[in-house]
Formats: sequence, structure tokens, C-alpha cells
Amino acid sequence: MKPLLMAVATAAVLAAPLASAQKIGVTMATFDDIFLNILRNSIADAARKAGASVQIEDAGSDVGKQLSQIQNMIAQKVDAVIVNAVDTDATPKMTRLLTEARIPLVYVNRKPADFEKLPASVVMVASDEMAAGKLQAEQVCKLLGGKGSILVLMGDLSNESTRSRTKAVDDVVAGKECSGIKIADRREGKWSRTRGQDITINWLSSGLKFDAIVSNDDEMAIGAINALKAAKQWTPRTIVAGIDATPDALASMKAGDLKVTVFQNAAGQGAGAIDAAIRLSGKQSVERFVNIPFELVTPGNMARYAGKN
Repeated sequence: MKPLLMAVATAAVLAAPLASAQKIGVTMATFDDIFLNILRNSIADAARKAGASVQIEDAGSDVGKQLSQIQNMIAQKVDAVIVNAVDTDATPKMTRLLTEARIPLVYVNRKPADFEKLPASVVMVASDEMAAGKLQAEQVCKLLGGKGSILVLMGDLSNESTRSRTKAVDDVVAGKECSGIKIADRREGKWSRTRGQDITINWLSSGLKFDAIVSNDDEMAIGAINALKAAKQWTPRTIVAGIDATPDALASMKAGDLKVTVFQNAAGQGAGAIDAAIRLSGKQSVERFVNIPFELVTPGNMARYAGKN
């Protein structure tokens, strides 16, 4: 896996937040997403602890609306802006708007398309999405004994995280130890439990044979499990894998349903984003990529992740 950047910092190397009364604008891609809601609450909690005020807006999965929110935050002269991008390909304009306004910008959770060109006043706080897909796919490969047929549920293709997580699955399957695994089909589920369920129903209706379903997130994975159960094609040995380790995912794993997930640290990302925003607004330097590591979650270690997201 190619590293995102040589200049990588972990949340642990950032010192304690500065005392602050800064006003920070936050625009989230959508409030209609389980993990992003956990992240949103983490940002609010971290801001409260740091003594900063936050104005959190819902972009409603609309790029135009998100750009308008950023322009309004510029007009309000906030001290910094945190962006969870609707479409990571639209970030160059966001970067330009805020850089010209001389307002620090922190991208959180999703990697901006212009990451390699970000100026010093713009950073990213996230987790390495390739690592998530790699951890997930390697565990599925292990459970399958290195052979079989899998189906892939992809998130929103406009998101870099979807592309990276899916590519990581492709890379693992292309490796020597997992070369006996073939990808029978892949579909875009847009991070939705309902879409994951509908896509799986269509796969079942078409008679497609498979040994595991690998999903870019837990919501689509849970949707797939619901479809398999409704069609009476679920057994305790059925392998469905997700990513994020949300409370619903851990509950599903505890029930014996979900076999694999990957912990994405929402609290770490939220605290890291607030810390970076405060530091940048105080003219302090922050590494371009603040990395919050992913961690593999299985039935054997899931207890340690209860209550973390």
C-alpha cells in the first residue's frame, strides 16, 4: 500500500488543546449517516472541552449547499472551518475560498482531492482508508481460507474513502495468499442500509453464488444481513464484513451475524479536527495529515470496542 504522505502525524503527538474562545464553523456532508453523526457529536464534545464554540451545519449531501455554507462562514468571519466533504472532488474550490479569506481549514474523515497541494493553513484529520479496506479484506480472506467468491458493496463513488477501501480489497485479492478469491460483482450502495439490503435482494434473486459479502461500511453490511435473513439464506457460517465498528455493527457481531468490522475512531477524529482548527487559528503548525489509525474488530476482540463509537 502506498503511504498517503511522508509527513504523517498521529493524534497522540498533538499536545493538549490551547485555551480558546475561537468560533469554528463545521459543515458535515450529511446528518443522515450513523458514523458521521457519531463524528459530529465528537466534534461538538471536543469543542466544548477546548472552550471553543462550534456552528455545525448539515450539507444534506449537496455540494452546492456545502459551498454556500462555507461562504456564509467566511462572511461570519469564523476563526477556522472544519469540512466533512460531500464530494471529495469538489474540495479544490473549498480550499481556494478559505485560503483567499485567510481562514484555516481542516478536512475531517474524507481525503480532499487536492490533498497533495494543500497550503500550510489547510490540513486533513482522518484515517488511512486503504488500511481499513486492507484489514477487512485480509480477515475475510483468512475466514475463507484464501479461496471463494465475494460480492462488494461500495459506498458513494464520489468519496475518496469508497475508492480507497474498494481498491484495497482488489489489492488483497490480487495477492498471492488470496488469489483464489474472485470478485463476482460489485455495486454502489451509497453507505445506506436500505440500499445494501436492496442490492443483496437483487443478487439473491439473480441466483448469484457467493461465499462472502464485503461492504465498505457497516450500514450496508447490516442491510445485506437483513436481506439474507429475509430470504432465509442466512446461516451462522455466513460471512459479511463491514467497516466503522458502529454500535449497531457491534450489536450485530455480538448476535453472531456480522463477522468482521474495522474500528474507525470517531472520537479521535473529532478531537483531532478541533485541536488542529484551534492550533491553525493560533498560527501554530500542524502536520498536513493527522492520522487516526484503523483497528480490526472480530468476535474475539469486540468487547474492547464497546462504547467507543
